[in-house]
Amino acid sequence: MLKAYKYRIYPSGEQKVQIVKTFGCCRFVYNQTLAYRKDTYEKEKKSVSKTDCNNYR
Repeated sequence: MLKAYKYRIYPSGEQKVQIVKTFGCCRFVYNQTLAYRKDTYEKEKKSVSKTDCNNYR
């Protein structure tokens, strides 16, 4: 049998701002990495490893 738990948080105003900033940074990094992987594949027809993505500026 599988169990699931639901949690709800009630952040303060300052915490809400920090959460929004954190998610914004994560989205930016994800999009930059995705663009790097797509460009590399289109130019070189070579897939990019996770290590290469981590070492990408």
